[in-house]
Amino acid sequence: MLAGREIIVGVSAGIAAYKAAALTSLLVQQGAGVTAVLTRNASRFVGAATFAALTGRPVASRGFLPGVYPLGAHIELAARADCIIVAPASADILAKVAGGIADDLLTTLLLCAECPVLFAPAMNAAMWTKPAVQRNVAQVANDGATIIPPGTGWLSCRQSGAGRMAEPLEIMAAISAVLAGSNS
Repeated sequence: MLAGREIIVGVSAGIAAYKAAALTSLLVQQGAGVTAVLTRNASRFVGAATFAALTGRPVASRGFLPGVYPLGAHIELAARADCIIVAPASADILAKVAGGIADDLLTTLLLCAECPVLFAPAMNAAMWTKPAVQRNVAQVANDGATIIPPGTGWLSCRQSGAGRMAEPLEIMAAISAVLAGSNS
């Protein structure tokens, strides 16, 4: 189901970015063409070199690279994508997407996307339960995206609770299901 498919892995800032690297590796092993799009702060957790090595492709992080993307990275990447997964999806990226804000490559790309879009939220349990975050998640889902709910478990803040990003295999299964549904 994933062989030959073009998947964009959008990585927002959060310690769960290490799982995005594992997800990227799994997708490539299944034969998908993967392009990683990192927010500026995502690279503070896992570097672009990691994703470039895993995908065999340059990492996209800026919208204005006329030598690479003459029509704009957001337009060209959106046009070739079969699916976009944002993992981890931070509270910040969810708020921006819910509000239609496009202030970096990832958020601009998401506004251009006509393919299925999935989000795998990851954040502190206190953040996850806030009404504002839950409103944003509901709005993103109402706008047509698939939300892969976070699990409950040990968090990087040294507490247990809801907000732990779904595991890479679970995310890959959700991507496969969404792509299978988009073929029918």
